[in-house]
Amino acid sequence: MTELRRLLLEGASAFGTALDEEAADRFERYAALLRDWNERVNLTAILDDEGIAVRHFADSLSLAPRLREELAARRPGAPRLRLIDVGSGAGFPGLPLALAFPQVDVLLVDSLAKRVAFLDAVVADLGLANVSTLHARAEDAARRLDCRAGFDFAAARAVASLPVLCEYCLPFLRAGGLFCAMKGRTDERDLPMDCALQVLGGEPGPVDWFALPGTDMQRTLVFVRKVRPTPPAYPRKAGKPEKEPLA
Repeated sequence: MTELRRLLLEGASAFGTALDEEAADRFERYAALLRDWNERVNLTAILDDEGIAVRHFADSLSLAPRLREELAARRPGAPRLRLIDVGSGAGFPGLPLALAFPQVDVLLVDSLAKRVAFLDAVVADLGLANVSTLHARAEDAARRLDCRAGFDFAAARAVASLPVLCEYCLPFLRAGGLFCAMKGRTDERDLPMDCALQVLGGEPGPVDWFALPGTDMQRTLVFVRKVRPTPPAYPRKAGKPEKEPLA
């Protein structure tokens, strides 16, 4: 067993996720494609086995417990759960979640064409029928009829404040949907999003603090529940949420 595979399986298990042989093979192939493409496209500075397995794959799978809860709460006969990864970059967290949860449909959204080309290559190589991609800024994608209020779960592993991430992501969710902002170490004093939630139709959910498996690297998952429709004026035009956050 390779070091990457061992660390992957241990990391997934830490978040209650058991990967079968086919899924583990696909994760290893994903890692190989990431390294190959990174020679031509700047995707990530983290390319060693431990970094990919823990800081990319296991970090992405930290959403698995909450995603399982959302799946379990769905009524019998409900449509497949739809998840959107906003600012997906090299595919995190969306692609690892799609590999671990083939019963979930995942849309990867990114504003850089070269990154989307990489995501398309991974999807094609791994034969992921439950994954699609979209080349667009979040502010523009959220105004598409096939995207707005069309998802049950949204995630963003991005460097932005919580009010900005909420404006990017909440418009994608239907009422009752769940958004997760994936952050580094933080505490409740660093979570000033009350104004944004009041405007955008969300309410605070749980906050999960943990260390990545086998490390002392702290992570925080900040959840927001969509409770009412986002007003048509939001998100504002591209660039506005970051320049003038709702705070």
